[in-house]
This record gives sequence, C-alpha cells and structure tokens, in this order.
Amino acid sequence: MIKFSQLNEAQQLAVIDESKHLRIIAGAGSGKTRVLTMRIVYLIEQKDVKPYNILAITFTNKAANEMKKRIHEMLSEKGDGCFISTIHSLCLRILKEDIEVLGYPKNFTVVDSDDQKQILKEAYKQFDIEKKDLSYASVLDYIANCKYALISPEEAFKQTYDNLNLVKKAKVYEYYDSRLKQMYALDFDDLILWTTRLFRKQKDIQEKWSKRFKYIHVDEFQDIDKEQYLLIKQLSVYHDNVYVVGDPDQTIYTWRGADVNIIVNFDKDFKDTKTIILNQNYRSTNNILEGANSLIKNNKNRVPKELFSNNGNGEKIIHKTLNNETLEAYYVAEEIRRLIKKDYSYKDIAILYRSNYLSREMEKVLMENKMPYVIYGGLRFYERMEVKDILSYLRLIVTNDDLAFQRVINQPKRGVGPKSVEDIFKLSQQEHITMYEVIKNGLYPKNKNTLDKFVNMIENWKSELESTSLDNLLNNVLDDSGYRAMLEDNKETERLENVKSIIDDIKDYQDNYPESNLEDYLQMVSLYTDKSINAIEDSLNLLTIHAAKGLEFPVVFVIGLSEGVFPSEKTLIDGQKGLEEERRLAYVSFTRAKERLYLTDTSSFSFVLEGNKTPSRFIKEIDEEYINHVDAKPKKSLIFDTLNEYVKENNAPKINYKKGDLVTHAMFGDGVVLGIDNNILEIAFNYPHGVKKILANHPSIKKKNKDEYH
Repeated sequence: MIKFSQLNEAQQLAVIDESKHLRIIAGAGSGKTRVLTMRIVYLIEQKDVKPYNILAITFTNKAANEMKKRIHEMLSEKGDGCFISTIHSLCLRILKEDIEVLGYPKNFTVVDSDDQKQILKEAYKQFDIEKKDLSYASVLDYIANCKYALISPEEAFKQTYDNLNLVKKAKVYEYYDSRLKQMYALDFDDLILWTTRLFRKQKDIQEKWSKRFKYIHVDEFQDIDKEQYLLIKQLSVYHDNVYVVGDPDQTIYTWRGADVNIIVNFDKDFKDTKTIILNQNYRSTNNILEGANSLIKNNKNRVPKELFSNNGNGEKIIHKTLNNETLEAYYVAEEIRRLIKKDYSYKDIAILYRSNYLSREMEKVLMENKMPYVIYGGLRFYERMEVKDILSYLRLIVTNDDLAFQRVINQPKRGVGPKSVEDIFKLSQQEHITMYEVIKNGLYPKNKNTLDKFVNMIENWKSELESTSLDNLLNNVLDDSGYRAMLEDNKETERLENVKSIIDDIKDYQDNYPESNLEDYLQMVSLYTDKSINAIEDSLNLLTIHAAKGLEFPVVFVIGLSEGVFPSEKTLIDGQKGLEEERRLAYVSFTRAKERLYLTDTSSFSFVLEGNKTPSRFIKEIDEEYINHVDAKPKKSLIFDTLNEYVKENNAPKINYKKGDLVTHAMFGDGVVLGIDNNILEIAFNYPHGVKKILANHPSIKKKNKDEYH
C-alpha cells in the first residue's frame, strides 16, 4: 500500500499525475527510485491497471531486482507480473518470441563478453594479429560503432582508406559477423538493433507488443542512446503513455552513445509533455548542493533546477591548491587521518579522479602511510599493463632478468613468438645464463637480425645511464622501442596518459632523490607493488568519477582539478558540447558527497599537459559563499611537518639537520644522517635500503627525537 506521507509534494505529484507524457527531472539524491516504484504501485492499486500491462526499463539488473522487491513488499503477489527489466532483457524477450521472421531460430544464442573475446582470438590467429598491437576493446568498439551506423563488413572495407589498423579491424569485423551467423548468435548490441529492425519490418509484431504495454516507464533516461530511444518510441505507438525519469545534469556517458538532447528535447517529440522536477535532495548538506548548483547553471543545454536539502548547511566545500601531486596526496592523507580521529571510517571516504592515471601519487602515499584502500573498476597504478611493460624495459636495462625479457621481447610485436621465447628459455637453462644473455651471445640462430637489433637497443640504453637523466632515458625507451608509437597508432588514450604519468613519476623521483640511479628507482617501485598491504573491509574508496555514478559517501575528495586535466583538454576539442559534458561530470562528483567535500588541484608541470597547471574553471564557478579556499596547512601536521612550504606558510622555525641526526622515512624506515650538502641529506637506512641521498624538505622524511629511535 502506498504511504503518501513518505513523499514530498513534488514526489506525490510525480506518482499520481495522469498526463500521458511525463518527464520527471530527478536531481541527485532526490528519491527517484522510490517515486518510480510507487508510481507503478499506484497504477495497480488505485487505477486497477493489470501488472502485465506495465513496463519499466532500468539500466542494471540490480535496479530491476530492487524495484521488483519493493513492489512485492507493498503489494505482495498482486504486484507480481510487471515487466521490469533492463532494455537488453526486454529485447531478448521480444526476440525469443518473434525472431523467426528474421531467419533466426527461437533458441538463438546470446554471446557474452568472454564469448566475443574468444571469437576475436580465433580471428587474430587467422589474420596473424597480436592482441598487443590491437586490443580487443578497441576492436569491439569498432564493431559496435559500425553496427550502430548500419555499416556492413563489406562497407567497412571500403572505409579503411588503406589504413593498416582499419584494414585489420575490418577483417576481424567480417570474421566476427560471419561466426555469429554460423552459430545463429547475437551479441548485446544486436539485441537492440535486431528488435528495432524487427519492428520496422513487421508492423504487426510492433503493434502486438505496443498493445501489450499500456504504461511504459524508463529509468535513467538521460543515459539512453538513439537506438534505445527509437525502441521506446516504437513500443509506445498504440497506448502512448510514456513516463521517463532522469537528470540531464548527470549525462556523463556520451562516449558510449548517451545523448543529453534526448531528455532535454523529450517534450518536442512527445507533445503535451508535463515536466515535474524533484529537487529536494535527501543526501547532501546545502553548502555542497548550492556549490554544485552554482557550477551546473553554467551549462546552457539543460532543464533548469535548483537542488535543496533539509539536512542543514553543513561544512563549506574545502578547496586547496598544492605545488605538486606529491603534496596533494600528502594533504589528502593528512585530512583523512584527521577525519578518522573524528569518528569517520575509511569506508566512509572516497577519492575521485577524472582519469585513472591520476591515482598514481595518491596510491603511493596511502601505501607509505599504511592506509587501506580499494580501487573500483580498475587496477592499481603499478599493476596496469602499460606500466608493467615500461618497468620491464627499465628492469632489462639494469638486471637482464628473464621475467622482464619475456614481457617485452615481443611488445611491440617483433615477430618473436611464444615458440621462440620457449626455445630461448630452454637455452638459458642449459647454459645457466639469462635469456637476454642467450640472444646477446648469439646462441639462438632464428630471428637473428631482429634479436640483434633488440640487443643493440638495450645496450645503447645502458650506455646512456651515466650521461642522461632518468626521464630522458625513459623517453628514449618509449621512442626507440616503438611502444609510444604503438599506443598512439591504436589511439590508446588512457594508456598513453598512464605512460606520461610514469614519466612524471620518474622525474619526480629524480628531483627528490638527486643522487639516485635507475636501480634505486626500480627498488622503490617494487615497494609500492608489494601486495603484502591488502585492502581490508574498512578501506578507502578510490575510483574514477564515471565509476562513482549512483554512489554516495559521507566524505568525498575530488583530486586533480586542474585546467586541462579536469576539464580534460581532449574533451574541449568538442567545444561547448565537450565542456558541458565535463561540467556535468564535475557536478556528479560533487553530489556524491553527503557531509564533506574537498577539491584539490596542483600547480606543477605536467607531461600530460606539457606545461604548468592552473586551477580548474569548475572551482572558480562555485559561488564563493559555499567554498573555503584553504591557503595554509594545519598547525601541526601528522605527515609532512618538515616541509619547506609548511615552514614558510606557518611562520614556523625551519628544522635544521646535522650529522648524526636520527630520521624516519615513510618507505625506508629509520635512518641516521651521515652528511649534508646543499640541502641534500646523505642518510644510512637499515637493510636492505642502505645509503640514500634525499632532499631535506622531502615530504616523506622527518626528524626524530633520540628517545623515539629504536
């Protein structure tokens, strides 16, 4: 039974309004799932609509199951029978009943992502394509784009324009398409495309399904694409009752087909549309909401609304600019420790970022300080494929180890296949030498020209070790090996960003440890890749903003809010359209926070941007009434109280080191100062770290009292 007392005035209206075309603009945290569920209950209980005449389209199985559960709790068996499902499940149901008119049997197969990759694996083997040269994800995107553009495999070949990568993709597309036909199989994209095609070709079948669903409801309407929208219109032609729920300010998936214009212009396609705005937020405090409101109002292509809350004003949004990513990470860690002392748990806190590569420095500092964390929807930075590839190249320069050799000998593709690698390994075992030494000594006769070139490349890098900086060496590795060109050719944008972040990483290391060498850097990285620090149940949440959609946390940090990073310079190529998508992404990130919101940016030089960074325009667009720009660090810092910046900004006396001082380092542990030269400390650490030279103001080191040293 409906309890209207649980609903505010706008929610009640959204439940009972009898307009044929209803657009519910549901702001973040406004209780849209409750409204949509009660709307269905109202139709059954108050309007005597049969459950089997009601369709509700959700975009996850989890959301569909949650809605079914709530309806059953309110109506018991009387509410069972509503068709509540994802759009793919709906299409599967339709095709299972009527696909025979398109020449497929009713027991056709639906291939999942693993099946798709297996078909690609077959194609790659047939056409001698290496996965390292052409990722499965890029090819599946290509195939999906061709299908949605109604480009057949034959037409795809005509549009390759002699581009080698496009030719390869067209070959795989043709193979993939033929394999699906052989198996009478469809993939997830086909489920929608074949259903809309079925309705176009067989108007009697379209009418049958359109008559069946008297009331059509669509959740997360801001995320649908043009083909899904076509399906909804096809299903609504008979009864013409369409109820859509969404928030155009949260359209952040245009890269996978979502079109904000669909929800914004819904009233143009469906005449006499009534729009109801749900703008009472039950999640956040007003300072957070007003800050988000002042940001998003800068978008022109939207339906105006102002979120408000009865949760009180709460804390102002905190904004902090740091000199570099290391200081940014230490600041965030410092604030987290302060919050934990205020009875927050790690699991209450999320750290959000625009792109995966931005997690690098944050992960390092969290590991240094033994703060547990999990990464949603991705790998830890040093576990990502391209990062491991690059580190393997660097390891090969220093140690010649077999694992590094096996990883990069054919990355990028050099024609050295698994059989050759296996034979080289056997020779190395027989001769009791490394695999690299096998080819360096000319003991493997096959692929000699290729392997000699590989050896010369490695030896050239070794000769550069003493004469060039580590970041220059890494750039030479990326260029000489062809690794950077491979990623650029395949348009692997995110992997390229991770590569550039590694360049930043090695340059920062060299700046902070000026007397260090490549071996020291690799040893340092090995400490960060040690999996002994496992995430526990009470862990910090690290995730991209896209992955955070639909989630909420008491405390949210949004890092990397620098112009060109967020908003991303790549999206700005699309002009106003791209900028508005980035602003919606910022809006989504801000409205994940319930009680506290922190925004940070850095002013350092970035290889990603090839210049110094400035604060994001999104920070400047927040009304000053709701944001506090923090200029000074805390009076007493738990993590970096010896920083020059801290000393300067807090007018505290500078801590001077002298020979014999006892220190502690976040990664290397306890040590003794052996000497000082131009603000560079020479420190003897315990085994296995040995003697290191470190800047006196590096954030990871601090002076200890003698009674603290054990």
